[in-house]
Amino acid sequence: MKVGIIGCGAIANIITTSIVSEDNGIDIEYFFDKDIERAENLASLAGGVAALDFDDMVDNVDLILECASPDSVREFAPQVLAKGCDMIVMSIGAFMDMDFYKTIERIADENNAKVHLPSGAIVGLDGIKAVAKFGLKEVSLVTRKSPKSLGKDIDKVEVLFEGKASEAVKEFPLNINVAATISIACQKDIDVKIIVDPKVDRNVHEITAKGDFGEFKTITMNCPCFANPKTSMLAALSAIRLLKSFNETISVGA
Repeated sequence: MKVGIIGCGAIANIITTSIVSEDNGIDIEYFFDKDIERAENLASLAGGVAALDFDDMVDNVDLILECASPDSVREFAPQVLAKGCDMIVMSIGAFMDMDFYKTIERIADENNAKVHLPSGAIVGLDGIKAVAKFGLKEVSLVTRKSPKSLGKDIDKVEVLFEGKASEAVKEFPLNINVAATISIACQKDIDVKIIVDPKVDRNVHEITAKGDFGEFKTITMNCPCFANPKTSMLAALSAIRLLKSFNETISVGA
């Protein structure tokens, strides 16, 4: 499987380093970034090519992995899928715009392409998907992050946001993909609280789900990426796991 990457920052570096170190049938060949130097550096690491022409990259790969931003998803996803190329999207917040979501769904369907959304920086998404249409009544997310990860200079605990996921992703587009992922998985605009806490050094996500099936709660305490404290290591690892799963004969979990 030949892969091209959009966005050559921290997540792309982690994914590429892991994939190229193994014989797994995955060949990351093309790297595209508006900062061409970043694309060249990562391409050099992987023995690939820094793509100057985006269309040329899409024409020569089986799958595009987006690791850039919600704006990049909105800009590039329609043309990727229109060419019948599959896509993994890390900046899932872009899909909280339901008009955009439906447009992407239509383009992918018309061109026999697939869009894959990794579980990202949380655990328990398999359970949420399982109960989504079977009496799920309430889902909430409490995210607790350090001031550094949110770009804040705060020395006390403070609630930065409390409301729906659709609003959270607008105010924190680079920090709260988790809210979008859960909302899309359960087809609900979930309740979200974002807390900045100078005492924490990890990105903490607490999910609570209640319904006819019972109740479950998960707490994920993620170490941030060394190169970008806004991003959890688990987000990159979930994409690596998804990429590898495409070549597996037997799959486990939802």
